[in-house]
Amino acid sequence: MIPIKNTEAIKRMRESCLIAATVLARLKEQVRPGITTYDLDQIGRDLIASFGARSACYGYQLHAQRYPAYTCLSVNEEVVHGIGSLKRILRDGDIISLDVVIEYNGYIGDNAITVPVGAIAPQTAKLLEITESALRIGIQQALPGNRIGDISNAIQTFVESHGFSVVRDMVGHGVGCAMHEEPQIPNFGRRNTGEKIKAGMTLAIEPMVNFGRFEVKTLPDGWTIVTRDGSPSAHFEHTVLTTDSVPEILTILPTPF
Repeated sequence: MIPIKNTEAIKRMRESCLIAATVLARLKEQVRPGITTYDLDQIGRDLIASFGARSACYGYQLHAQRYPAYTCLSVNEEVVHGIGSLKRILRDGDIISLDVVIEYNGYIGDNAITVPVGAIAPQTAKLLEITESALRIGIQQALPGNRIGDISNAIQTFVESHGFSVVRDMVGHGVGCAMHEEPQIPNFGRRNTGEKIKAGMTLAIEPMVNFGRFEVKTLPDGWTIVTRDGSPSAHFEHTVLTTDSVPEILTILPTPF
């Protein structure tokens, strides 16, 4: 069953999501050629701590392993869960996905963005544009009375109409007191399927889009997911509150932040 948040839970979700969005925006400012992903992760760690929050990624357990970094930093063919490394130096023409998940006062804020490093190829810029637009289109389907499959189908239809592919092994999800709550939100599917959307749900909607084929694999570190064909991948994510009318994006900043 999908948790429905009460007024107090929504208040706390707003707080955690504002912190997550602020950290992500400030981390984005640090992306440049020559910086290592380890250094970016350490900056993310310090930003999270400056708000009195904690990284929900650090120590996250999957099977017998615990995630060793504070943020997820995925470069080029890395789809998600990239681990910051001194050996990974950003270069002009790269893209990097920044995924920031924090916990504050018992509630999670989750968001992600893919950004260019210097000047990137036009076709790679198109990948980023389409993935970000797919997120917006998916969010527009998070309406009371719709179903989860309506979000999934909208994302898939839009992405594939532009010649890209959606990752099928990784999905969006509910979010609240835990990083992963019900429901799962695939980026592919059929309309009018899945659980019905009601007001008070908080959903992490996150299209992961590949330039090439949709198949992915896990690297020997047990965490980093990469495209099987080596093509670049983009990832955009917001935490969204469903309401009695249009959805509200919680991980969006007032300007200026």
